[in-house]
Amino acid sequence: MIPPSAYSGQEQAILAGLQLGGSPRRTYEEQLYRLFYYLIGEGIRKYHLTEEDSSSAYSDTIISVIDNIVHGRFEGRASLKSYTYQIFSNKCVDIRRKTSTNREKVHQTHSLDALVGMLPDNARNVVQQLIDNNKRTLLQQCLREIGEKCKQMLLLFEDGYSDKEIATLLEYNSPDVVKVSRRRCMEKLKEKMLPFNHYYE
Repeated sequence: MIPPSAYSGQEQAILAGLQLGGSPRRTYEEQLYRLFYYLIGEGIRKYHLTEEDSSSAYSDTIISVIDNIVHGRFEGRASLKSYTYQIFSNKCVDIRRKTSTNREKVHQTHSLDALVGMLPDNARNVVQQLIDNNKRTLLQQCLREIGEKCKQMLLLFEDGYSDKEIATLLEYNSPDVVKVSRRRCMEKLKEKMLPFNHYYE
């Protein structure tokens, strides 16, 4: 374990601030997000990711780092910078691997949508409507389960509101905090939807 004095002043402040609850912690989440934001460029250059994938990897990284610090899984064996970079690198590699695997599978699978497309027009319309209704009902159920704040944030984003506008409407400190929180909410929603996804593949 490296001594606390080895951390920069900003890292020490963030590590301490993330232990706080509620609104005060969001300030330090925002600082952490901004501190290593340059890693997105690293993901594009070193791992040849798209900007969207690299940004996604970075947001996931920040969520993981925050969770690990808050739940005592960050043991302080490396600086916060090194720790964050290692998690980010792993996530970039995972995205690269997943992208390659998906390309290999794309010609091997038959999705439900493809099968629906083989039906006669009248039957296809009825079946597609049933699928859409089931998906909508399931999504509404899962949105209720992830909490009201997450639900509001995701619905506003889906309606085209920017992170800045959502920060104002839902009283977050900044658009950066909204971005991190939105990624966390999306992960919660994906986890809730996961058991049902195979029905629609």
